[in-house]
Amino acid sequence: MEIGQYNQLRINRMVDFGAYLVDDDTHEVLLPKRYLTPDMKVDDTVRVFVYNDSENRPVATTETPKAVVGDFALMRVKAVNKVGAFLDWGLVAKDLLVPFSEQRVDMQTGRSYIVRVYLDPASGRIVASAKLAKFLNRTEPDYYHREKVEVLVVQRSDLGYRVIINNEHWGQIYQNEIYQDVNIGDRLTAFIKQVRPDGKIDVTLSKIEKMRVDDLAERIHAYLESHGGEMALTDKSSPDDINKAFQCSKKDFKKALGLLFKQQKVILGSDTVKLT
Repeated sequence: MEIGQYNQLRINRMVDFGAYLVDDDTHEVLLPKRYLTPDMKVDDTVRVFVYNDSENRPVATTETPKAVVGDFALMRVKAVNKVGAFLDWGLVAKDLLVPFSEQRVDMQTGRSYIVRVYLDPASGRIVASAKLAKFLNRTEPDYYHREKVEVLVVQRSDLGYRVIINNEHWGQIYQNEIYQDVNIGDRLTAFIKQVRPDGKIDVTLSKIEKMRVDDLAERIHAYLESHGGEMALTDKSSPDDINKAFQCSKKDFKKALGLLFKQQKVILGSDTVKLT
């Protein structure tokens, strides 16, 4: 049974106030009555999240927290007291503590912050930290060009957005390569562009050029088929009009048109593009 993680546990016995679940080593944890459903019975296996209650006792829930131990996530501060800041974790009976020692700046009620959820080795409690750097870049990046990764958007910068890659490394997305709405706290699919000699990693939300152009060509072809086989957008159109229609750069749009022309699927006119 892992504290701070999802567990598949067996219902061992029913009681008036809930059900006791057991793991393979017969360690028990209580699933309170409010999480039971009429069809649950002894020996059923249920998927639950296990955490510590206010008295540091393990307890199970069928609710879904905003992050498990080892995850980074954006969470809102519900309250601040002499112990620290308490975040909305997504659990009815439990908020997540960020001790003052784990805050980069003094957290304020109502504001949201990116934090890392971890198990405090001293107390055994699940807590969070806003000091993200100490949890990142602890291993050598071994990503390959075009590798698909998951990123969490952490911070806006002059260059674009700083992100966390696969919960392990810092990365950078450049503003001139963004063709969609991006907000702090978004979890997005991205692709590795390069790992620099100094270990810094560039990622892109768009597929790497060949993949991107191939996909765009398919979208343009589908657009033409659904619009009578003709459109007024050409390689002479403005970048803004192209981006509005296809969420892409003019450079990629021209390459995609060139690919369709080479495949003899379109006719490129001075003011129109038509299907052959």
